[in-house]
Amino acid sequence: MLKKIALVAITILLPLGAMAQSKFAHMNSQEVITVMPEFTKAQADLDALSKQYQKEMETGQAEFNRKYQELLQQQDSLPKNILERRQKEIQDMAQRQEQFQQEAYQALQKAQQDAMTPIYKKLDDAIQAVGKAEGVVYIFDIARTNIPFIGAQSIDVTAKVKTQLGIK
Repeated sequence: MLKKIALVAITILLPLGAMAQSKFAHMNSQEVITVMPEFTKAQADLDALSKQYQKEMETGQAEFNRKYQELLQQQDSLPKNILERRQKEIQDMAQRQEQFQQEAYQALQKAQQDAMTPIYKKLDDAIQAVGKAEGVVYIFDIARTNIPFIGAQSIDVTAKVKTQLGIK
């Protein structure tokens, strides 16, 4: 009976001992991404694209406002069929403007996703390389996952990931 208890205790405690020797690490990907040259370029490109869309929206809005003010000033002097045609024109203009805003938003979202996908891939490859080199079981990314507690035994590998990417 004593042998069975000892065997059960060894079976339970052996994996716990192995866990105690496992190394865990953490990092902050935001700290790394924001200094990656690829990210800086992507942000500049996205900002430029956003400004182009913004300018186009402002131009369209100015044209709409001009036509609307013109209609307000002339509405009493226009025949009914011309007034209705211009009102329809302004409604169509407003719908096109709204549709363009939606398309611009979607295009910006897609551009951001297209720009960030290879950046995250490069980061993830560097994290994996550091993980293998350090012999850790897991690397937790505190920027992507909410981790309420990080113990002193966890290794911060943020600087090593930056080094792996050639960033100081």
